[in-house]
This record gives sequence, C-alpha cells and structure tokens, in this order.
Amino acid sequence: MRYDPDHEPDRASWFGLDEGERIALVAEYHRRAGIKLPNQQAHAAMHVVVENQAMMGDETLVPKTLARLMGEGLDRHDAVHAIASVLSGVMFQDVKECGDDIKAVYARQLAALTAEKWCARADEGTDP
Repeated sequence: MRYDPDHEPDRASWFGLDEGERIALVAEYHRRAGIKLPNQQAHAAMHVVVENQAMMGDETLVPKTLARLMGEGLDRHDAVHAIASVLSGVMFQDVKECGDDIKAVYARQLAALTAEKWCARADEGTDP
C-alpha cells in the first residue's frame, strides 16, 4: 500500500495496518514528494490521526469537515493539514489548561474552520 493524501486510503487496507505502519507510509509519501519537514514523525502521526478520524463516519466531524473544505477549494492534502492544525491546537490547549471537554472544543473549532481561514494562516506562515 502507498499513501497519497490527495486520495482517501482504502479503509480495509488502512485499518489492516498498525499505527506504526500507517505513520511510516505517510512519512514515506512526504519523502517521495520531497517535502521537507522539521519533525517528520510528528507530522506523519497527525496525518494518521486525521485519516483515522475521517474513516470513522459520523463519530467525528472530520469526514464532513474534510468534504466541506475540499468543496471550498482546498485539495485533500491541504484539508488534512487544516484539520490537523485544529487538532494540534486543541490538544495543546487541553494539555495546558485541562479544562474544557476536548471533543466539544474540537467539534466547535472544526465547524468554524474554513478554507479561507486556513489559506490566510498559510499565507501568514502560521500553519503548523
């Protein structure tokens, strides 16, 4: 199996792999594509989390958010990055404050995420 963030992975094949294998596939994609990253393993792990959530159906807002962002003009890879940026921010805030329900915060922030907001952050150089 080869990973390509511009195409949804085959669910059975994806979930037939363990997390380490999924992370390795994502890291290999970025190496093949010549994408230099400060922390390739962390970046790949965030891809894996978003892909896993995208395949969970209605259990998360990720599948709908992914489709909506792509409908707003992002390619799938950028939409995965946009969702991962929200997730990493929510995780950081949760670790820092240990207060709000992380699932509710994540859901609110995904609902507010737009392609326009993501592109504005990317243009400013603030994307993770």
